[in-house]
Amino acid sequence: MKNGELLKVINLCKWFEIRRGFLRRTAYVKAVDNVSFVLRKGEAISLVGESGCGKTTLGKTVLRLYEPTSGRIIFDGKDITHIKHGDLKFYRRETGLVQQDPYGALPPFMSVKSILEEPLKIHGISKDDREKMIYNALEEVKLTPVEDFLGKFPHMLSGGQQQRLVIARAIILRPKLIVADEPVSMLDASVRVEILTLLREIQARHNLSVIYITHDLSTTRYFSERIFIMYAGKIVEKAYTKDLLREPLHPYTQVLLNAIPDPDPKNRFIIREIPPGEPPNLVNPPPGCRFHPRCKHRIKGLCDVEEPPEVEVEREHYVKCWLYAQKVKGSL
Repeated sequence: MKNGELLKVINLCKWFEIRRGFLRRTAYVKAVDNVSFVLRKGEAISLVGESGCGKTTLGKTVLRLYEPTSGRIIFDGKDITHIKHGDLKFYRRETGLVQQDPYGALPPFMSVKSILEEPLKIHGISKDDREKMIYNALEEVKLTPVEDFLGKFPHMLSGGQQQRLVIARAIILRPKLIVADEPVSMLDASVRVEILTLLREIQARHNLSVIYITHDLSTTRYFSERIFIMYAGKIVEKAYTKDLLREPLHPYTQVLLNAIPDPDPKNRFIIREIPPGEPPNLVNPPPGCRFHPRCKHRIKGLCDVEEPPEVEVEREHYVKCWLYAQKVKGSL
């Protein structure tokens, strides 16, 4: 791997096998289909897309919570794509997950201390070190005074406190990579900024790499260096945050940005354009570009036939769209 790269994902696929119809024929839900990207050390990226696009599946496959169907996952120079679960213990220590639903992610019968102590026991941390690490983790997520929280159970905490506990569990082993799966979508609006600010502070303090999964483009400008736009199992645009928000290229990205509510009362009568139809069925996705049935810019005989290649339109601004692929091919 190049210097500075922590994670490299190459043509990654995760298909779920299902049985359909009276004859129980085998079919596949192509949740993640031929995805490639690089995550640098200490970098935060946002993985953005609507519900059902495969972004959570991609995050869990990268963490090896799902077995990849094909492709490769290179972590810190080591191929961990198909290593057995017993050999994944080192990877579990190097990675962490912040779930969307904090209450559902926490065992209700365990105290705060027991929840944080469990991963430390699994990885053979001594008792004295465990106590120090638990104390430090709770202080870092601002669950203080620490003594007041150690004996509490998840139902005794507010939603924001539960999510802080989930973050403490994710970072307690000092991982190199965190996947934060919509960590603020189930919290009150007043708490969301606090949690995102906390995650950003922790990321900067420990030089963490973070994959921030969200459907809300409006929060990404405050959190990530780069944004990846995902649609129907594929990443369709990748760029630095400021470049993508300034000039979105893919028609789907433009739609997502257009859907962000504008608080200016002068715009209350402006009708926001949304694409017709629904996201495609990932068991039987459309041929060619998967967005073409909903795209007003589609090129008949091309977008509906052949999948567009990924092209670099500007420096490190990549897009999968025939509107730009034709121009790039024409200039070669």
